Amino acid sequence: MSFRNLRRYDRGYLGLHLVIGLLVFAAMTLILGEISEDIIKGEPLTVADVQISNWLHTHRSPHLTTGFLIVTSFGSSIPVSLIAITVGVYLLRRRQPYWVAAIWSSVFGGMLLNKYLKLVFYRPRPRFDDPILMLTTYSFPSGHTMAATVLYGVLALLLVTTIKSRSLRVLVVLAASCLIGLVGFSRMYLGAHYLSDVLGAFAEGLAWLSLCLTAVYSMWRQRNK
Repeated sequence: MSFRNLRRYDRGYLGLHLVIGLLVFAAMTLILGEISEDIIKGEPLTVADVQISNWLHTHRSPHLTTGFLIVTSFGSSIPVSLIAITVGVYLLRRRQPYWVAAIWSSVFGGMLLNKYLKLVFYRPRPRFDDPILMLTTYSFPSGHTMAATVLYGVLALLLVTTIKSRSLRVLVVLAASCLIGLVGFSRMYLGAHYLSDVLGAFAEGLAWLSLCLTAVYSMWRQRNK
């Protein structure tokens, strides 16, 4: 499990990883900015937010609620932190410090970034007379969705660089994407977030993940020229 395995994705073009990483970062940051602007200005997206939240709330069921409470735990700070620490310690023992830096900077740095953005936008959470969850923190962007995006995104890349089978690599990416999507949807179903909170968190997570991976990989390449 080494950053050397990423060389086969460079295809010999100097700095290609840097260009791609910065393009993803710029695109996702732009999307996050557009979503936040819609929220601030009360654009039609916010109307859809309320309509979708109300529909999900009125169509909830005990079995679905139980299932999504389990799913949403995959984006909770404690499980995410424990997974990141466990994998990081394992990689340290395997002498893979750059992967440790990539995982820990993505996950723990992402959590701090999300807390900061919540304080910047201070958007109230959806309100219901009979809520499933009672939360007092701010809504935008979704912390669970962001944490899931950076954690399972970086773990998927870690696995992709070690698996030789193309079909298995595709399966890993699809599994990670489905898990991230389910965590995001669970936040909406449970009434903790609006659609725009989840979409903003996806964009935030991908932007931060691409920035961390690009920075760490660039440091590795400079040291291993």
